[in-house]
Amino acid sequence: MAKKPETSSRIADNKKAIFNYFIEERFEAGMVLEGWEVKAVREGKVQLTDGYVVIRDGEMYVIGCQINPLKTASTHVRPDAVRTKKLLLKKDEIKRLIGKVEQKGYTLVPLNLHWKNGRVKCEIGLAKGKAEHDKRDTIKDREGKREVERAMKNRNR
Repeated sequence: MAKKPETSSRIADNKKAIFNYFIEERFEAGMVLEGWEVKAVREGKVQLTDGYVVIRDGEMYVIGCQINPLKTASTHVRPDAVRTKKLLLKKDEIKRLIGKVEQKGYTLVPLNLHWKNGRVKCEIGLAKGKAEHDKRDTIKDREGKREVERAMKNRNR
């Protein structure tokens, strides 16, 4: 019997995290979600921009990841849009991340949510904060790339 190919598609990205931090390492973690949250994620009602990851009692949680409930949520469910969601990683990965986060300047941020084989996965990044001048450099590089693309587009006409 042949193995099914891995399917993956993006749900939401955290562009703010990539702008505000240097991402040094990336990890893929599973998420513990309730049924109404999965349905809302399928509809794309997710926002990651204010999210961050904390480690409590040797377990990882994402806080501030907003999943807005659908209007058709059932009556017996009390949806909480900003509920703290548990992340699933291997123990040795969590221990390694605890060691890194305790170092000065490191933090954990959610980078994106995506589907992988029918499950919602959260890509988290081990990040170091950018200084103001680094953010300005990022903006300058982005504008330079846009101008080059614009010039190439006009040249091809």
